[in-house]
Amino acid sequence: MSFVIVIDTPRWRSHHERVRDAVAAAGATLVPVAKGNGYGVGNARLAAEAARLGAGTVAVGTVHEAPAVLAAAPQREVLVLEPFTLTGDVEARAWQALAAHPGADRVLHTVAAPQAAAQLAGLATPAQPRRVLLEGATSMHRFGMAPDELAAAVATLAPHVASGAVVLEGLALHLPIATPDQPRTAPGAIVAGDGTAPQPLVPGSARVQEVVDWGLRWPSLLADLPGLADAGALWVSHLQDQECADVRAAIPDLPLRLRMGTRLWLGERGALRARGTVLAVHPTPDGRPAGYHQRRTPRDGHVLVVSGGTSHGVALAAPRPARSVRQRAAAAGEGALEAAGRFRSPFHLPTGGTAWFLEPPHMHVSMLKVPRGVIPPPVGEFLDCDVRFTTVVPDVILG
Repeated sequence: MSFVIVIDTPRWRSHHERVRDAVAAAGATLVPVAKGNGYGVGNARLAAEAARLGAGTVAVGTVHEAPAVLAAAPQREVLVLEPFTLTGDVEARAWQALAAHPGADRVLHTVAAPQAAAQLAGLATPAQPRRVLLEGATSMHRFGMAPDELAAAVATLAPHVASGAVVLEGLALHLPIATPDQPRTAPGAIVAGDGTAPQPLVPGSARVQEVVDWGLRWPSLLADLPGLADAGALWVSHLQDQECADVRAAIPDLPLRLRMGTRLWLGERGALRARGTVLAVHPTPDGRPAGYHQRRTPRDGHVLVVSGGTSHGVALAAPRPARSVRQRAAAAGEGALEAAGRFRSPFHLPTGGTAWFLEPPHMHVSMLKVPRGVIPPPVGEFLDCDVRFTTVVPDVILG
């Protein structure tokens, strides 16, 4: 009863290398991200692949994911993207446990609020220094500090930086995937005009303008820290290669670190295939009801029992950002079918096309309808399955 992901490893790794080289050509350093379900293959596997690429830092999503990646990548730094906080018992225990971890000296903390800077400083000593990225607010409007808050955080950390208890590694900027209509910048920070139509001084997208705006501010915020006026790097996400090149052209003196997950690990989708095993084939000559909910089966057809259910992430999906009329119409159509008791499955029949669920998938298996006239696959055969790789949890990874 196995739901598997099959990896064409040479093809997959060749894509990783192309991405790494393209990022380097654009003037940035790749920081692979291993978080959540590990994009379908697990964070330990991704940490090993990041090491093979020569990455010095691996980013994880949360404090809870850090210990496993520290163990899987013993020579690598681990950046925790979740903002540090000791507010709340669960979070405090997790961060304090990480501070006591043998690999704590390889952890980079993200600080997104002035009070969190003070909390982290309380855990730091010259004998056990803490490494810090400060996060600036962007048009994501999720985490991050405005310039005055960032200045307050720098002031809080300054004496600890001077004592060696805190190592300031740079500025983190989490950007949106969609290009903002307007960049989140301070008034007049990087624009100039004739009084009627301000024009950006920096060429490039709104994301580029946000990064450059922060990059121009960052050295001045560090000016009061001895020896750090030109230290640190910009750690960014969701910049395209040309955008990285535009940022480097505008602020060539600051190193650029590009955090990347989806494009790196899932950008060559043909290298990854999810597959379910046919476990049973039942003829349905009279269309009798079957399944937990006794749904009517196809007359003179078959019901397939296939490995792959909700525990594997089959047929689970987050809401889609339906921006176009076509996307909204497709979503409405799917909803209408489900309201009528019809559920399209993500499994593909060998004869072509997708099969329909007999009923919603179970925890470990799915029951599929094969209509009259279609030859069912035999027990033991794999069926390809369209999945969201950020939610899939396979039993086995092959490759």
